[in-house]
Amino acid sequence: MSEFYIGVMSGTSLDGIDIAYCEIKQQSFELLCSGAYSFDKEVKKEVLKAINAPTTLKKIGELDMRLGKMYADALERFISEKKIDKKQITAIGLHGQTLWHNPDSDHPFSMQLGDSNIITALTGVRVVSDFRRKDIALGGQGAPFAPAFHQYVFSRLKAKIAVVNIGGMANLSILGENLTGYDTGCGNVLMDYWVSLHNSATFDEDGRWAKSGTPNNELLQQMLSEPYFSKKAPKSTGRELFNKTWLERQLEIFMQKKGGTLHIKNRDMQATLLELTVSSIANEVRKNEVTLLIVCGGGVKNGYLMQRLADELRGVEVASSDECGVSSKFMEAMAFAWLAHERVHKNCVKLSSVTGASKDSLLGAIYE
Repeated sequence: MSEFYIGVMSGTSLDGIDIAYCEIKQQSFELLCSGAYSFDKEVKKEVLKAINAPTTLKKIGELDMRLGKMYADALERFISEKKIDKKQITAIGLHGQTLWHNPDSDHPFSMQLGDSNIITALTGVRVVSDFRRKDIALGGQGAPFAPAFHQYVFSRLKAKIAVVNIGGMANLSILGENLTGYDTGCGNVLMDYWVSLHNSATFDEDGRWAKSGTPNNELLQQMLSEPYFSKKAPKSTGRELFNKTWLERQLEIFMQKKGGTLHIKNRDMQATLLELTVSSIANEVRKNEVTLLIVCGGGVKNGYLMQRLADELRGVEVASSDECGVSSKFMEAMAFAWLAHERVHKNCVKLSSVTGASKDSLLGAIYE
């Protein structure tokens, strides 16, 4: 019997809202249609303020409501444009917008905003959200969740497979009997920040600006000495670590070594940041016997990034998930449609080997 689910995802890049409408049967999963909607500029500004500067409970509460309404508006547009019958939709799976992810503190937590009560009130459709906190309550990282979906959709392929999703951050899945996965570190977030600061763009299209520059290897090696990169899994990260402050601190240390002056051209800095993403991913892939690396997320659009990954991983086939029959852009939105299905059917998601939780569990809260 077919059931229909919608998955909604907005990642750390804050570059848009991805929505996927999926049909799920007992033995199959199909993306029926999808859409991408712009992130409200004022809301994006407030999200970044809340992450990067002191804020108030009032502002967080209001941001939770504004994000909920933004998601609901995008969903209503999507449902209308695709002529979807709401009565057919079993549930909407919503990740929410991560504000802060801190699973390793004395009081671990992960905060995603976007009030599901508002979404279900405005759309009239059941919502499943709050996926991370049960895993954290069981001692896990609460992330990444994509490996369970990667295992579900790619286990049919006869190869030793790793999947890397390159969004704002990058997360790696090593598929097999003992599923593992973790965040390798920064994906696009630092590159996007640098190009917006110095080249009046929201991202470096196809990696052209980075390709025009020359990486500074000394600075690259310094950045790769960040303790997170050598930390053993399970591990996860986000903007709370890899952000403007982290990059400014790295440049400050480098300048001190060089007598107080930064002699790096802006395009060379962009090239160095691209190499940071490539190296931090490739270093982890090499630790595993992998013959195929499947790439999804926004990083797939960066042709130079894909080229550099292939250069660094000789002997490993590097392919986009599109080439393997699964949308690279809407992979994560599809994952949350699937996670909603698992929660509705009370299926434990097999993620403890990824997150370090004490056991697999039901993930997500249902808002009727």
